[in-house]
Amino acid sequence: MPRRPRSGTGGLVFHVYNRTAGRITLFQSAADYSAFERIITEANEHVTMRLLSYALMPTHWHLVLWPFNDTDLSRYMHWLALTHVRRWQVSHGTLGTGALYQGRFKAIPVQDDRHFLILCAYVERNPVRRGLVTRAQDWPWSSAWQERLPWQPVIDTWPVPKPTHWPEMLAADERPRVGQLIRSCIRRGIPFGDRRWRTQALEQMDAKMRATKRGRPKVYKPPD
Repeated sequence: MPRRPRSGTGGLVFHVYNRTAGRITLFQSAADYSAFERIITEANEHVTMRLLSYALMPTHWHLVLWPFNDTDLSRYMHWLALTHVRRWQVSHGTLGTGALYQGRFKAIPVQDDRHFLILCAYVERNPVRRGLVTRAQDWPWSSAWQERLPWQPVIDTWPVPKPTHWPEMLAADERPRVGQLIRSCIRRGIPFGDRRWRTQALEQMDAKMRATKRGRPKVYKPPD
């Protein structure tokens, strides 16, 4: 049975996340990180997608995406995931040895107000939280990295103004409750925002889902 597409997502901002199966180290070298960044850019050539923030970690990654249309998120992530898995397994000589990811990506809507800023700070602080760097700006494989290289994906304009003191915000201590709340939303699959907005976001997605005719989704064949 085909997986249900994530319909009703057009115009909403999403925090998208996935982790490897069995604690496999996904990014074992700088080349692995760069390869994934190139795939992010290539995926945008297949399905136009606004990338607002991201962080690539040794065993997982975070993307903050802002799709234009209702089916864009599923189509974009389907192409990105299939392409990355195939290229990674070819590169590491593991074709046919099992799953790379623990399952399908997780995606939760994010309210485009202070919740969005909190979420992006959470994403870009990941390397600091894991003890990989002391400042978010020092991690080369995230949107916090200031010295953007030609193959790194372009960060699109945010739905809310980016604070002029953003580096200072990233350097501030993160309240433990913030991280706990975001992780709880991911686990439970609920939107990250205030109560009224969460209800509206879920109703929007459910209404579009009911209105969408289900059928076998188009299969995107990743390039070699």
